[in-house]
Amino acid sequence: MVENRLKQLKQAGQSVWFDYIRRWEMVSGHLQQLIDEDGVSGITSNPSIFEKAIAGSKDYDEAIQKLAFEGREAAPIFETLAVEDIRMAADLFLPTYQATEAGDGYVSIEVSPTLAHDRGSPPSF
Repeated sequence: MVENRLKQLKQAGQSVWFDYIRRWEMVSGHLQQLIDEDGVSGITSNPSIFEKAIAGSKDYDEAIQKLAFEGREAAPIFETLAVEDIRMAADLFLPTYQATEAGDGYVSIEVSPTLAHDRGSPPSF
């Protein structure tokens, strides 16, 4: 049987990160499968990736409706959804983080460029 090439990269010292996040990836078990079978050791996201995930699926419809009924505006709804997804992904990568003694297992998110000069308090997650 041919060994998984992504796992070969990992054995060569290269971390393999998934460059896409979507709620379905976590709740369906697909991200866990990528971690287990392909050695994916991190994930990255940004506002554009989240926009595509939210607009291109029904994954978020129920959560958006709930938050909108609570009176939240679009930006706080987006932030809430993004933080929820980042937390779910971080939970899945925690064993990788622990096993590699913080060498891998990270979940990154690029923040909006509009915050580049914002010196206010950090958001409370």
